[in-house]
Amino acid sequence: MKNTIRIQRAIKEITQEQLAEALGVARITINAVELKKYAPSALLAMRMAKFFNVTMEELFILEETDLNFKEVQEKKVVRVHE
Repeated sequence: MKNTIRIQRAIKEITQEQLAEALGVARITINAVELKKYAPSALLAMRMAKFFNVTMEELFILEETDLNFKEVQEKKVVRVHE
């Protein structure tokens, strides 16, 4: 999943360390998210978006490989009437 965290940090002129401190996480977490090595929890992603005052969709961009859904077989339900 791509992200614009580095761009958002540049706009606010803050370091990874400052962002990490504001969000209550380790700097290595911010680094890993920026480098696409770690997908943040939904809560952390929402907090990041709020911090930068952008939507989650503006901060995180799904790539085609993120959209590979597994095929699900539909099960037929047989109802028995009494």
